[in-house]
Amino acid sequence: MSIKEQIFTDLKEAMKAKDQDRLRVLRSLKAKLMEKEIAERQGGEAELSDEQALQVLTKAAKQRKESIAQFTDGGREDLVANEEMELEIIEAYLPEMMSEDEVRKIVKDKIEAMGASGPQDMGKVMGPIMGQLKGKADGSLVSSIVKEELAG
Repeated sequence: MSIKEQIFTDLKEAMKAKDQDRLRVLRSLKAKLMEKEIAERQGGEAELSDEQALQVLTKAAKQRKESIAQFTDGGREDLVANEEMELEIIEAYLPEMMSEDEVRKIVKDKIEAMGASGPQDMGKVMGPIMGQLKGKADGSLVSSIVKEELAG
């Protein structure tokens, strides 16, 4: 079952269970998936791949994380709790993210393999690493680890 089909199925279950919070988040995800599908259409129908669906979900999760940070800074704990609940629902559809140690090992190996020697090689290293870790690790985490490793 594709990610999109799973979300649609879970949406129906949330309706039956009258789970309003989950229903709201899943409806939002469904709308975002449909928007992406329409944007991808070229002469008729288009079916989203799981990779495209993951891009939509990753973006939604990132938006929630940014909102949580902003609401925390603003002292709005009531809004933080809601965003965290939504993030938890979205993350259930995302693949397991790699740990910092796993990312660090891949970064070290890639830097060594490419012969990168300092901060000036940041761009040269980031492209291939993000290609390898896309959807498996948070981009900001990867970026900070690459900076550390190239500086050290």
